[in-house]
Amino acid sequence: MAGFKDYFSAVSSSYRDFRPRYPESLFEHLAGIAPSRSAAWDCATGNGQAAGMLARYFDHVTATDASENQVANADAVDGVTYRVEPAESTSFDSHSVDLVTVAQALHWFDLRAFESEVRRVCKPGAVLAVWSYAILQSTPAVDAVIDRLYNGILNGYWTNERRIVEKGYRDVTFSFESLPSPTFAMHADWSLEHLLGYLSTWSAGRRYKDRNGVDPITLVADEITDAWGDPQSLVDISWPLTVCLWRVGDTPDETRSA
Repeated sequence: MAGFKDYFSAVSSSYRDFRPRYPESLFEHLAGIAPSRSAAWDCATGNGQAAGMLARYFDHVTATDASENQVANADAVDGVTYRVEPAESTSFDSHSVDLVTVAQALHWFDLRAFESEVRRVCKPGAVLAVWSYAILQSTPAVDAVIDRLYNGILNGYWTNERRIVEKGYRDVTFSFESLPSPTFAMHADWSLEHLLGYLSTWSAGRRYKDRNGVDPITLVADEITDAWGDPQSLVDISWPLTVCLWRVGDTPDETRSA
């Protein structure tokens, strides 16, 4: 656990309730390119958002997270087993996993140690899939206020790792075969209350509050409310989703021809 940066345990229940869900089409694609659908590993699972979706396609999903509190607040789903384990050292048997997924968390890892662990636990031809999303998009008026929060009020409160997310992990490299990825996006019809709950899960916001004694969401809540209009109305929120894929080891010939 040395070096683990636990920025989310304090709001794990809010993280579960307010974070967006990933599109079904993403998991359909991953199941289609994995060598089989026997076993998947969702690494840094948080509250299990991705793990629950993977369970629709794989016989068994093991979801790990270094945060005990995150796992304690995870969604209970048939076919998903949770373990409190860091990304870089797990209890998986060697060569036992068809797919490894990392949703919005790769920037916290020791990448070289994680690469070694992925190589150890993956079957020949298994797939490593990592994805990230950056700032949300809604209406121009709401987006302008959120941009002021993100780039203005919270400037200097984001960790260096956040900049890796903003680049969509494009600067991250592994010594595996890179695979092409389709384009994906997330969409959600959210209320004003849900949006404000989501903004409250930002790690930079909690860091701002700890340092200044003021919740930064309160500094923009009135502006967002005015920009939103009817507080009971639902607004389409979207996030471009950047997905990076790698093939781990050689794919068996029978899988290639399937």
